[in-house]
Amino acid sequence: MYNRKTFEELEAHIPQKQVTVITGMRRVGKTTAIRYLLDRVGHTNKIFLDLERIEHRHLFNQDSYADIERGLVQLGIDFSAPAVIALDEIQLVKNLPSVVKSFYDTYGVKFIVSGSSSFYLKNHFSESLAGRKKIFELWPLDFREFLVFREAYKPQMELERNRPFLRTYYDLYSGLYEEYVEYGGFPEVVLADSASDRRDYLSDIINAYIELDIKLLSDFEMTDSLYKLMLLLAGRSGSKLDYSKLSSIIGLNRHKVKDYISLLDYTYFIRQVRPLAKGIDKELTSQPKVYFTDTGILNNLQKGLSSGHVFENAIANQLAPLGQLNYFEKSKSLEIDFVLDEKRAFEVKETPTPQHLNGLKYNATAIGLEEFQVIGRYPGRAGFTDFVWGGNIF
Repeated sequence: MYNRKTFEELEAHIPQKQVTVITGMRRVGKTTAIRYLLDRVGHTNKIFLDLERIEHRHLFNQDSYADIERGLVQLGIDFSAPAVIALDEIQLVKNLPSVVKSFYDTYGVKFIVSGSSSFYLKNHFSESLAGRKKIFELWPLDFREFLVFREAYKPQMELERNRPFLRTYYDLYSGLYEEYVEYGGFPEVVLADSASDRRDYLSDIINAYIELDIKLLSDFEMTDSLYKLMLLLAGRSGSKLDYSKLSSIIGLNRHKVKDYISLLDYTYFIRQVRPLAKGIDKELTSQPKVYFTDTGILNNLQKGLSSGHVFENAIANQLAPLGQLNYFEKSKSLEIDFVLDEKRAFEVKETPTPQHLNGLKYNATAIGLEEFQVIGRYPGRAGFTDFVWGGNIF
């Protein structure tokens, strides 16, 4: 089993009474995470139940909490002692939050649960388990984790985090980084033996997302229009959302398009990067840019995308975990690709030049930002090295 960054934070939460909730897209490694945590519980009064199994769903779908308790006792849980119950795929049992709340309040049971539907978990669980849970989001692997899974990680690479381009570092990791940008960070994709296997896994992930996660949300019905929207968004990665234009192309009501995009966002399929604005009113009325949370998914949906668009999407995913991510645009001559925590400006260029750095410096200074960096994919022209290589960002 390969350790993820999130595992340390998750493990620290085991002693807490709060329910540990792990959510994220299907097949990002939630089941692995839940088993990792259960292995670190220091007693044997614990159980793992996969709610994809019908007998486990039946146990928790019973009307009587007393019967649910009796069933758990038969499975080995002793409610007179500290107990840990781990539940996988909790979105499959609609009344589960109330069951968890009852056993949490009555016996102080520690629950570790995971589920794929962020939309369901964040809304339903927030109402039912207010103050009783902490939600941890699991994403596809970042580049550092990718290297761990490929058994290519070396501790000394930490010394180059966010530092200017170094040819030796680039030569060591550039081939792996290109693979990461092309196929993304889903664990089974990263561990696949061939390019054809990776593409097959990515297709399976998309189909499972549509057929299992989307159809579980009772207020949304999967249609060809939603899939068409996914394809259109893939072709517009890094672009501002134009709801009216998307609505016209698909033939859907504008509000339905917005609902579908919100659904894709809530369930971790895409991320929206909003403009940096001084006033909240301007921010709310400005158009966000859309990126896919995994570049493997992006490339699978839209083959033949420009390498620049895919690289910018990869950088959006690498920067997003580091803080609040925005973009800035006042005019065509005053644009900044990304602003992190309203402090640091980033411009993304496949082959950076001194002119790119000078332009970014001018734009960043114009809006009061003193920290700025150009992020590049390939060695800079004419020996230019005053930029950060994409593989240094993790």
